[in-house]
Amino acid sequence: MNIVLLSGGSGKRLWPLSNDTRSKQFIKIFKTGDGEYESMVQRVYRQILSVDREAEVTIATSKSQVSAIHNQLGGNVGISVEPCRRDTFPAIALAAAYLHDVRGIPEEEAVVVCPVDPYVEEDYFRALGKLGDRAAASGANLVLMGIEPTYPSAKYGYIIPETEEDISSVSMFKEKPEERQAREYIAQGALWNGGVFAFRLGYVLGRAHELIEFNGYRDLFDKYDTLEKISFDYAVVEHERQIEVMRFAGMWKDIGTWNTLTEAMESETIGKAILNDGCRGVHVVNELNVPVLCMGLRDMVVAASPEGILVSDLNQSSYIKPYVDEIDQQIMFAEKSWGSFQVIDIEENSMTIKVTLNAGHGMNYHSHEQRDEVWTVVSGRGRAVVDGRERPVTVGDVVRMPAGVPHTIMADTRLQVIEVQLGSEISVHDKKKLEMPER
Repeated sequence: MNIVLLSGGSGKRLWPLSNDTRSKQFIKIFKTGDGEYESMVQRVYRQILSVDREAEVTIATSKSQVSAIHNQLGGNVGISVEPCRRDTFPAIALAAAYLHDVRGIPEEEAVVVCPVDPYVEEDYFRALGKLGDRAAASGANLVLMGIEPTYPSAKYGYIIPETEEDISSVSMFKEKPEERQAREYIAQGALWNGGVFAFRLGYVLGRAHELIEFNGYRDLFDKYDTLEKISFDYAVVEHERQIEVMRFAGMWKDIGTWNTLTEAMESETIGKAILNDGCRGVHVVNELNVPVLCMGLRDMVVAASPEGILVSDLNQSSYIKPYVDEIDQQIMFAEKSWGSFQVIDIEENSMTIKVTLNAGHGMNYHSHEQRDEVWTVVSGRGRAVVDGRERPVTVGDVVRMPAGVPHTIMADTRLQVIEVQLGSEISVHDKKKLEMPER
């Protein structure tokens, strides 16, 4: 199975756990069999490989998410990087060119495209395999998955099939309706459009060439910022006459808000939290190393992270985006390909950060023009390189890097460092990547 997972957006409706660099699919909130927690993207990736160990998985995503993907899934997963955000049609066109020109997938092979963040069980991925098989064998150019509705939702578009068969030609599409109209659609046998579809690779490449002038993957990548922002539905699906829909009646949830996410939580609390006997329908997700105490609350969500604290009625939590859009502050937590960082303190001329490097990983060799830096190792072992000279570091060691001096640090074991940045103009843009000198 060739599967493309669409991973986009900032997920601001799940603030404060999500931010501009940490989208909702990277929040570790689902408990695994060993008692640890995994994210949506980790859960989906694990489920795919449990159903099809040989599946070719490619994640289409913005460059801001690449580090988090490598951090959570490792370096072997395929990634089609969007230089900037241009909606789903350009993203899928670029992924199709990537599959053909970089991964060598033949044009006659089927490809399945779906969002990276549905809350589903393994039967969903078995259904995706059947969807791909149908796309390879059918005379239709597109085969969509239609989700059997469980209630008259106004959040989804609707697909109305011509028949009640498991696989049917599509009669028409309906935009997101009001609840009353959604009931009428469902009475006509309508299915939710969950943004899941399959096609032969050559079909989408052909449609992409009809709508965009480009010569292969690299050329499309280079001109990506000039492309029109348009969805795959508007650009392709609504103009295609040879189109089928396959029904899926299994469990499927679109977890995009706090009230839907809490429905999928296996326990009421994650992190340090205490609920007294007067609490009912309360969920707490706490990423801070301080306790959260809730007393006498009803149908509430409490979320705490380095980005901020949310205390909300569950229903009201769906409407937080306009308020979050008004918040302008330093990113306080981010995952990188080598580990993660958390901002501890910000002053006028300094910033203090806790840096965690995974064993066997290291930062890029780089320098800063506007600030000095000081590292204090608080756990683990590793090696620091400052101005081309390497030295071992362990707990208690202090390393100083004046402005302009190249440096990096590499972890032999899991390594934690307190980094203090000192300067009058501390900025994320003040970083110059350099080639590591030969040692």
